[in-house]
Parts: sequence; structure tokens; C-alpha cells
Amino acid sequence: MTKFQKITLSASRDIPFNKLVLSQSNVRRVKAGVSIEELAEDIARRTLLSSITVRPVLDEDGAETGMFEIPAGGRRYRALELLVKQKRLNRTAPVPCIVRTDGLAEEDSLAENVQRAPLHPLDQFRAFQAMREKGRHEEEIAAAFFVSTNVVKQRLKLAAIAPSLLEVYAEEELTLDQLMAFTVNPDHERQEQVWESIKRTYAKQPYEIRRMLTEGAVRATDRRAQFIGLDAYEAAGGAILRDLFQSDDGGWLQDVGLLAKLVDEKLETDAEAIRAEGWKWIEIGTDFPYGHTYGLRRIIGETEPMSEDEIASFHALKAEYDKLEDEYADAEEFPEDIDIRLGEIETAMEALQERPVRFEPDEIAMAGVFVSIGHDGRLRVERGYVRPEDEPKVETDGQDEADGIDTSADEEVDDTTPAHSSDEAEKEDDGLKPLSDRLVMELTAHRTLALRDALANDPQTAFLAALHAMTLRLFYHYPLDSCVEITPHSAGFGAQAPGLGDTAYALSVDARTKSWLTTLPKAPEDLWDALVGFDSDSREALFAHCVAMTVNALQEPYNRRPRALAHADVLAATLGLDMAAAGWTPTGESYLARVTKARILEAVREAKGDEVAARIAGLKKPEMVAAAEEVLEGTGWLPEVLRMPVLPESEAQSAEDGGETAMGDSAVVADDEPVTGNAFATAAE
Repeated sequence: MTKFQKITLSASRDIPFNKLVLSQSNVRRVKAGVSIEELAEDIARRTLLSSITVRPVLDEDGAETGMFEIPAGGRRYRALELLVKQKRLNRTAPVPCIVRTDGLAEEDSLAENVQRAPLHPLDQFRAFQAMREKGRHEEEIAAAFFVSTNVVKQRLKLAAIAPSLLEVYAEEELTLDQLMAFTVNPDHERQEQVWESIKRTYAKQPYEIRRMLTEGAVRATDRRAQFIGLDAYEAAGGAILRDLFQSDDGGWLQDVGLLAKLVDEKLETDAEAIRAEGWKWIEIGTDFPYGHTYGLRRIIGETEPMSEDEIASFHALKAEYDKLEDEYADAEEFPEDIDIRLGEIETAMEALQERPVRFEPDEIAMAGVFVSIGHDGRLRVERGYVRPEDEPKVETDGQDEADGIDTSADEEVDDTTPAHSSDEAEKEDDGLKPLSDRLVMELTAHRTLALRDALANDPQTAFLAALHAMTLRLFYHYPLDSCVEITPHSAGFGAQAPGLGDTAYALSVDARTKSWLTTLPKAPEDLWDALVGFDSDSREALFAHCVAMTVNALQEPYNRRPRALAHADVLAATLGLDMAAAGWTPTGESYLARVTKARILEAVREAKGDEVAARIAGLKKPEMVAAAEEVLEGTGWLPEVLRMPVLPESEAQSAEDGGETAMGDSAVVADDEPVTGNAFATAAE
């Protein structure tokens, strides 16, 4: 039987601090870990928890000098040295040391650092948890270990995960990032269910774990959550899932039923004040589809001007804002108090600029209001919409409202009066009588043709007449005030695309429409004079808006329009329309969840390549949608139907050259030369 030599441990003794010096044999050269200052504070709090390894300093003859060098434990020595300098430790204070004489000093230093096993993160989590259970607060634990309170909360959150998952983590079947994802939902049963469903799949990414644990919850950025406020939701007993390890934009609201109840109650309360204004009807909803006002006439109220005091307040606020901005123009960022003050000024200025709108009592009596939640989470109130059945009856003098055809009488026009009437007839017709309908028709036919000819020779007035006709049709309910029979049609298509109203381009169109509504006169008979008074830029902007509102590039299965859609491609290419730059992104709702897995993989492959597509190919549809949404974010990928169409080479070249004369050089007519009836025919030939 082999006998082992008994081990003799190195002697341990207390050595005065002033008898210790650092050794050049310490292998640690690179600074790492806790700082000297933090270690000094820890020693001051708990005293020295680990002895310092030392070796006697020998003289030339090999005799001990009474001094000891430190090959292992230099950081502890420097921490003690700092405490001595701060006069918090005596220079002669005894320091527990282990005295080594055998082997090499470098060996001592290397062994102490290499043989030290780092603490497993799970042990740290549990240690923090044990301290918390013994009455220590997060702030005390953070101060004791020189970390932030948030770090302590994160560690405690990790320690509170289902014990079975902590064991899985200890066995290294879960990464720390994956474990952190499980903290988003404190329900141990749900955590274990999610782990069981993913542990044998490739869908173990942290974002996928978070998605599954928050399924059915509502993001705090949702318009409903912003509308009622998180404080009100929590005060009502609602739970919020939060992620301490990454930005969660406020977390997830777990009780969807409670959220809906609070939203309905607040909407109803806010609507009561609006109902008291006397409107004929009020419709309340969390959201209305884009185009919900289609077919209704919009009444624009009069914006109440600022009072003299309000104008003075606005100018004072603006002056203070400009002064602060100039004062800190060279600073990289504003001081906190200045930043807060600037925010207060902006809020106050916006409140002054958002003027109340006044409506006439008769308008309120026949119109209604839509009350909903805006995309920014604030109350959205759309006042002054009149339904067709509530419109007041208008006298039309027997003319059909749609096309102006006279239907007041069924009798035929009497045009049989002879050219030379009898003396009796002449006596009877001595008085002035209205012209016969037939004669009026003939005379106005001449006038109409002459008007056409004159207008064709005056492009500016023709532009104004077309603008007048379109504006009447698009902005006024009774568009019978123009002899120009141009009838623009603006299709409504809000139901086809959920969330369409929240897009950047929809908000831009709505804002422009509202701006024109407030600029144009209320009465259609005043429109011509208003357009004449506009400058050319304003007319062109209104013309562009009116034409734009008639665009319909909608592809519907029951309404095939191949030539119109082909023209939409030409228009998009001419404008250089980039749907990605306009703000469209491939999300689950907008595209990915609506197509097959093959389409999803095709999109990822086009945007990121075969390798990324292969990585998600084995996922189930919901997991694939979530993964693809994250992968495609910011890539600018578009489905084929939204991509930039390519103009035919001939059209593209013509556009580059600035176009060509419509009827050729020979068709150009001098200003003083009358246009003959055959000019267009000749050009056509």
C-alpha cells in the first residue's frame, strides 16, 4: 500500500503593514476586476477576507531582514495602502499573511490567480436573493458590492426564475441571454411551458422567448395604453410585464380586458363634454378605419384668435426659448434644468397655438363628431361632419343635382312660331316676354363654343377653371357652381388595409386636406374669387393636391383595370416613388403573417441571403413571422407589388429629354394666327 507524505502547510502569521513591500515577481500586470478604491471600501466594510501570500526578504548573506515581499496579493496590499494614506488604518496594523519559503515567487503568484475558480453567475444570483430574504434592501446590497441598484434588481429577477430553469442554466443548456428573456413573465408555470415547447427546436433566440411569454399582452406603446396611462392601469389592479435587461418601451400590459374597460370608460367620459356642445350625433370608438368620413360633408369652424394677453404670452415664451437656445448653442447637450424648462416652454406655446374652434348653432344641430384615440395615444376629436340624410333641402330650380339637366317640365319646346306673325300676334306681343327655351339653347350653344375657343387660347385661365371645378367637387357638397364639366372622383379604401391611417403618408395627406379646408372659403360661390387671389404657387399646390386625391391604383379582384394599373406604374416610376422610404415596412400585420412560409423565406432570402433564410426555415409559422420581422427590419425590402416599376426605355428617354412638342413643330400656332378647325386633324394625320 502506497504511503503518502504528510503535507505541511505554510505558516500563517500577522505581519505589520509597514513591514510589507510589493514584489517584482507578481505575474499580474494588467488591471482587471474591481478597482483598488472599491476593494479598499470593501475591506473597510468587512476587513480583509483573504490572507496575503508573502516571502521573507533576504540580505546578501541569505539572512532574513524582517521585511516581506508580496508576490501574490498585490491588489489587496494597494487597497490597504490606500486606507493607510486615508488614515483609516494604522501603518503598523497587523495583516494576516501566509509565509512561503519553498518554490519560486512567480509560481506562488501564478498559482493563486490560475487556481481561483470564478463564481458561477447563478451563485451570485442566489447569494443576492439570500441577502434580500434576510432583510437587506436592494440599495444596501448595491452599496455593499459597488454595483447599481438596477444590477441588483436584475440579479434578483434572475434568481426568481422557475427553479427547474435555473437548473437547466446550471447545466449550461441555457445561455445567460436566454435566461434573461425568461424574466419578462414571472409565472413559473408559463416559463416552464415555453421551455418545454422550444427546448428541442431551433427557436431558442431570446426575442422568441420574450414573444412567447408576452403573447396576448398589449405593449405599453399601444395607443390604448398611452391613452389611459400606465399609472391608471396599475391603480386599477392591472399587471405589467417588464424587461429589466433591455429596453421594453414600458413593458406589456397583461390584463387586456381591464385595459379595454378603462379605455371605454375614459372615452365615454371625454365624449360627455363634447356631447354637451349640442352635436346631433357622436360616434365613439378606439379607432376608426381610414376613410371613415368618406361621403360626409365637412364643416370647418372658425378658429378663435388669440387675445392680446395670449399674444403677449406667446411672444414672451418665444423670446425666452430663443434666448436659452442661443445661450447654450455651443454646448453638446443642455443642462438638465434648461432641458426641462425648454420642454415646458414648448408645451405652453403649443397650448396657446391649439386654438378652440367655433361652429354656428345651426351647423352643430345637423352635424356630428367622431371621438377616438389618435395614433399618438391622445384623444382625437373630429367635429363637424354632416351625413347626406341630414343635409338641408336645397332649391334646385328643377335642375338635376347630378348633371344640371332641366327636368321641370315634360312638355316639348315650342319652336313652331312662324317667322312672320300676324298683326294680332304682334299686338299681343307688344310687351317684353322671356326668350323661348329653344332660342336660349341656340344662343348659349354659340356662347359655349366661343368659350371653348377662348379658353383653349388662354392656358392660365383654363388651369384656373379646371382647378375651380375640381376643388368644388372635392371640397364642397353642392358642386354645381362650375360650367366646366370635369368630375374628379376620390375613392375611399380604408377597409382594405388595417392601420392605413397611422402611416406617414396617410397622415401627410390628411394634414394637407385639413390645411386646405381651413384656407378655402366656406361658401362655394366665393371660391372663384379666392382662387383668383391666390398666388401661382398656392394654385399649383392646390391643383396637385386635387389631382392627387383622384389617384386610384387599388387592385381589386372584382374590378379589373389593367390599363389604369399600368398607368399607375408609369406615374410611380416618373415620381420615383420608393415605398420603403415612404415608410412601409414588412411586419407581421402588414405582410408576413398574411403569406405562406415559402413567401416569408423568399423575402428573407432576397434581403439577407440563403444562409439567414436557412436559419429560420425549420420554424413554425408564428415563430418564422417574428424572426423574419426582426431580420427584415431596416433592409428596405418590399414585396414585388410595391417595388419601383421600370419605365419602358422609350418613355424613360423621353422623360430625360424633357418630353417633346405634343403636335410636332409644324403644329405650333402663332399668337396672332387663328386656329382653324382642321389644325388638330392635320396634326393627327
